[in-house]
Amino acid sequence: MLKGYEFGVPEEGFYKEVFNTDAEIFGGSNVGNFPGVTSKNNPRHGRPNSIAITLPPLAIVIFRHQA
Repeated sequence: MLKGYEFGVPEEGFYKEVFNTDAEIFGGSNVGNFPGVTSKNNPRHGRPNSIAITLPPLAIVIFRHQA
């Protein structure tokens, strides 16, 4: 597990975790970012904002910006 992994996002706001392969329903340990994370005005990777997430071990997490 990696806590605080930060990467750039295109828009300011809330990013909902919509998919996590480490969720309990998939037999995982339920490590994640439910219900989601809020961006910071901290540019990263050529994007104007960023989010810091917890990356579960051997998993995929997907986020969607909430308008």
